[in-house]
Amino acid sequence: QVQLVESGGGFVLTGGSLRLSCAASGRTFSNYAMGWFRQAPGKEREFVAVISRNGVTTYDADSAKGRFTISRDNAKNTMYLQMNDLKPEDTAVYYCAAALSSTYYYTPQAANKYDYWGQGTQVTVSS
Repeated sequence: QVQLVESGGGFVLTGGSLRLSCAASGRTFSNYAMGWFRQAPGKEREFVAVISRNGVTTYDADSAKGRFTISRDNAKNTMYLQMNDLKPEDTAVYYCAAALSSTYYYTPQAANKYDYWGQGTQVTVSS
């Protein structure tokens, strides 16, 4: 089992920034690709960004490109999402997820590829 706990969400005005964290425990963190997803009210959960188990490879959704940066610190068992230039359409519950990876560069974007999920953290962006 892997336990994931998100933090860092909150309320911010348009153009502001937030840094989300995802703390992992239970299994070897560096064996997992880590992803961020989000779900807005009335919408399906959508992919935001993913980072490979060794932190070398990342992939961002179009909505995140140029504004969000995913990173991880395997020594601290923690993943991050730096979000800049936030917009009202970024308002959602943000979830981190872990996918067991047999290769170093695995970067899944589909939610069903992930094995463990956190409880989510709310991000609200107001104009």
